Amino acid sequence: MREVVFRVLIERPGHLEARADGSGRRITAPTLDELHHEAREAVIDQYGTAHCTVRVRIRRELAIASSDIKPLNRSCVHGW
Repeated sequence: MREVVFRVLIERPGHLEARADGSGRRITAPTLDELHHEAREAVIDQYGTAHCTVRVRIRRELAIASSDIKPLNRSCVHGW
């Protein structure tokens, strides 16, 4: 059985964005349930009728919450 892992890149209220390992295909959805549905749809688009032999996984450990994003302090960057 093949496995496609979608890693959540951005997670904030009402917006999740994930990318598939290997293919780089991006999906977005407002909730985790809908993100999983979008992932299944992406696998069906990619593998067609063979999608039954593919396990879809969502990984959230690398997600960046919008509250964790801090503005770049340009005074600390040399050469700009």
